Amino acid sequence: MTLAGGVASGADQVFVLLKHWLVARTPGPLQALVSILLTIIPIIVVFPALFAVTTVLERKGLGRIQNRYGPNRVGPWGVFQPLADAVKSLTKEDIVPRTADHVVHYLAPLVLVGASFLAYAVLPIGRNMTAVDLDAGVLFFFAIGAATELAVFMAGWSSRNKYSLLGAMRAIAQMISYEIPLILSSVAVVMIAGTLSTAKIVEEQARYSDGLAHWYVFTPWGLAGFILFMIAAMAETNRSPFDLPEGESEIIAGYFIEYSGFKFALFFLAEYLEMFAVSGLGITLFLGGWSAPFSFLTWIPSWIWFFTKLLALIVAFIWVRGTLPRLRMDQLMNFAWKFMLPMTLVVIFAAAVWRFLPHGVAGSVAVGLVVRWLVCALVVAGPYVLLARGLERGRKIEKRTYRYAE
Repeated sequence: MTLAGGVASGADQVFVLLKHWLVARTPGPLQALVSILLTIIPIIVVFPALFAVTTVLERKGLGRIQNRYGPNRVGPWGVFQPLADAVKSLTKEDIVPRTADHVVHYLAPLVLVGASFLAYAVLPIGRNMTAVDLDAGVLFFFAIGAATELAVFMAGWSSRNKYSLLGAMRAIAQMISYEIPLILSSVAVVMIAGTLSTAKIVEEQARYSDGLAHWYVFTPWGLAGFILFMIAAMAETNRSPFDLPEGESEIIAGYFIEYSGFKFALFFLAEYLEMFAVSGLGITLFLGGWSAPFSFLTWIPSWIWFFTKLLALIVAFIWVRGTLPRLRMDQLMNFAWKFMLPMTLVVIFAAAVWRFLPHGVAGSVAVGLVVRWLVCALVVAGPYVLLARGLERGRKIEKRTYRYAE
């Protein structure tokens, strides 16, 4: 190995080597505990810190989009605004309705944040940097994600408020409806990779042909699956334009209307942690995880690639929030069941076609790749056009009439 290669490898594995060094200098009986703590603590420090940075970026970005300043008072250019928000949340009074179920009301935000953190256990943040490398990592991720729906219902039901209960019901209906296409879009990747392990899925994509990585997003079914996955992820995390559970003009703040102070801050934190986690899974499944897009860029540490991709997706989330208006509930459900669900089934079929088409045609691998691309693109494009036209025909656009109280 050359000197440059050794430096690059050291930078890539710096956190892994540091962990091993610290564990090796710990007394034998405590090594297992120290190893666990050194795996957990970075997760519960880095991603909440990223949450703080994201709130500033989002408010400043939305301000730019909407032609206003955004936060600009606390610290230079408003960068210390998250600290002010944290102090405010910690010092505000915690008000609980008299008729609320106090135990369930207290546990709901804790369950939500706990489930959000557990999802990071199977995400490969870098090479050899998966907290728990499970053979069924993808299955674990979605199983833990189901706990968030329980926490949402706990918050809405325990508050003894009709608005919070309605908000919880809307949130659960939305989360279940979009969780199905979210999972089905992942099935295509599992089929092609032949494994449920998130680490092995990344390794399958970390191979190069002619300098280009084998990312699944570079295939027709992978590109369609990634777009469907991210749309479902926006709905699953209640991001705009799918933020109906907290419709201000209809049900005020939704399922957490009766929460204040630090409990409300926990709901806010959990929403962003879920967004980071599902974005991380999208990066793992479709964007090669920690791998570089080109072979000549592999000298850059793998964890830098992961967080670069994560920041790019965060910017996309912010851009969409500042651009698109909120959907109606009927539009939301129609889109999930009449378009998203059928399209994810089409993506699974297209992935099967990609897998079983011959890799070479007329003795040429390049010609075979072009043929596979064209066939799979047609398999995806045809149903897309038909489903989109079906949704258009189902729209009832009538002349608006105004009625006044007499």
